[in-house]
Amino acid sequence: MGTRDVIKKLQDYTHLAWDEKAVTSGTGGTFLKSRTKSSRGNIYYKLSCYDRHQGIYGHESVNELIASRLLDNLGISHIPYKLVHALVMVKGQTHETWLSESRDYRRPHERRQALDTYIDLNARGDESPLEFCTKRGWTDAINAMMAFDYLIINRDRHGANIEVILRDGTVELAPLFDHGVSFAFSCYDDEERIRTFDPMADRNANNYIGSRSLERNLELVPSGTLQGSVLSDGGASLFRGLEDAMPDCLREKIWEIVSTRWQHLADLGIAKERGDQ
Repeated sequence: MGTRDVIKKLQDYTHLAWDEKAVTSGTGGTFLKSRTKSSRGNIYYKLSCYDRHQGIYGHESVNELIASRLLDNLGISHIPYKLVHALVMVKGQTHETWLSESRDYRRPHERRQALDTYIDLNARGDESPLEFCTKRGWTDAINAMMAFDYLIINRDRHGANIEVILRDGTVELAPLFDHGVSFAFSCYDDEERIRTFDPMADRNANNYIGSRSLERNLELVPSGTLQGSVLSDGGASLFRGLEDAMPDCLREKIWEIVSTRWQHLADLGIAKERGDQ
């Protein structure tokens, strides 16, 4: 795994207009978003947490990249993210930061829709989102999503952070996206809180499918759901090229989270390290 997904050279993105906002439950600030158009479709940009007093803070953009690398390792369909070192202009102020960049996954003539909206329009009776997805044949993808969200402590898999693709009368789940509110997200830039963050605590999560407990959702996930080479290089491939984008204590904590939670998944039979007998 190279570092083509990290652009270290400072880019001038002061032309971007940060006029899209996402306020996530449990966060103190706002995630500002922007987009541009290219011949290959929309390009999307997202900043880490922002408010007008503190500016841009936290490491959500770094989380997106690490999650993207893990999803590559596990062979789970997802939207790839890049991490870009950039100058941006927000409310007349210039900030040097690291931002997330991704491309539109849709092909021409495809439409996307939030899963919660699609289910509201198409569910029968009182069937749950999980029952609906099972009926549609999406069980394997949902199981992988729940196991992965446990692995990264994703607290924000609400019904609009899962999408469906509509094309020519068919419907399928979209690739996974939006993993910023994960790992030690709630510690922001407080290094003492990062160091004392409990990697195995079951934190309340804004889940659309299953319960709000990431741990309890594992009861729904069958054996053998995840396979990957997560532990083999001690995390080197996850953190390659990120030396300037995150403090050492955060890198160490994220690796503690991934390695201990992966081992727990392995103990439950849900995950298997490639090469293990």
